Amino acid sequence: MNTSTRTFRITVRGAFADLTDDQRAELLARAEEHDMLRAAFTPEGHLSYDLAARPAFTFRFLDSGEEEEDILEATERAEEAATAWLAGRGYGHTPLRSSAEDLSQAPLGKRQRREAARKNP
Repeated sequence: MNTSTRTFRITVRGAFADLTDDQRAELLARAEEHDMLRAAFTPEGHLSYDLAARPAFTFRFLDSGEEEEDILEATERAEEAATAWLAGRGYGHTPLRSSAEDLSQAPLGKRQRREAARKNP
């Protein structure tokens, strides 16, 4: 049986809610490390926000599985990790929304198509 590992990118979105002045100050103080320009999909999850502009935040997670259905469990893990991070700091938030992408199902970009054509003439 030929099993290949699938890579999943999971995005968990929400908005901070009912932050105390101290929580807001803490988030603003750490804003540079959570800047949207530094956003990346990572196994531990990367948080980005621009609290000065709006209370929305995004966690980006990288996960993997062997079957197409594994994306559901990966999404669940991402949501649990995001919820735990927020709860661990006492940050209130709106209900989380998630989306996930199986990179093995993603269309190839122009450069990837060119490389694939070169390898398989």
